Amino acid sequence: MAELQYFAVATRADVEPGEVFITEVEGARVALCNVDGEFYAIEDACTHDGASFDQTDLEGPEIFCPRHGAVFNVTDGSVLGAPATVPVPTHPVRVNGDTIEVGLER
Repeated sequence: MAELQYFAVATRADVEPGEVFITEVEGARVALCNVDGEFYAIEDACTHDGASFDQTDLEGPEIFCPRHGAVFNVTDGSVLGAPATVPVPTHPVRVNGDTIEVGLER
């Protein structure tokens, strides 16, 4: 059974509201998103074609694939707009002081 481990990936100052911060955690690319001061983490790969979210910002909780325009909700990974049909995987986030940590199963 996999164990959830948390890894420090950024500080609050690194990710302003409405921004996406791309990082690598234990070999996994993660998009850390700030939605009105709340932090969410999704896999940094559109489920339609694998494009990175590194060229986009947020509109509320919505993130857009810069390649074909698929739309996802970063709070739960759900698909909000085609051409994607599969949700993007999410990761738990916790804030420890000013440090933002992302949880991965290892």
